[in-house]
Amino acid sequence: MTLPYESTVTDVPPFDLLHSQAGYLLNKMAFSLNQEVNRLRFKKDPEAYMEEFRLPQPHRELVRKADFAGMLHAGGNINFLLKLGVAMGTTLYHMGAQMRGLTYEEFLQTRIAKGAV
Repeated sequence: MTLPYESTVTDVPPFDLLHSQAGYLLNKMAFSLNQEVNRLRFKKDPEAYMEEFRLPQPHRELVRKADFAGMLHAGGNINFLLKLGVAMGTTLYHMGAQMRGLTYEEFLQTRIAKGAV
C-alpha cells in the first residue's frame, strides 16, 4: 500500500476522497475505540487489535510510533485519531504539538497567544 502523501509537519492535507479511502481501515479501528471494552483490548494487545482490523503495515508502523502527523497524512481523520490518542495515553494538545513540530510547552504558548488558531 502506498500512502497518499509523505508525512510532513508543516502542511496538513485536506480530508478528501483520496484520504478517506486511504485511511478507511485506520479510521474504522480508531472509531471503534469509542467503546471502553475496545480501548482495553487495544491497550492489552495493540498488535492483535490492528490485525483484527487488517490495518496495512504502513499504518501499523505509524500507530506503533504514535506518529499522529503521519496518520493525518495517511488518511486519518482527526476526530477518530483523537480516540486513538486517548487510548494510547496522548492528549489532544500533545498531538497538536507533534503535528506542528513543537514541544508541548511551545505548543501551549501558541494556545494562549492573542489570535491563536
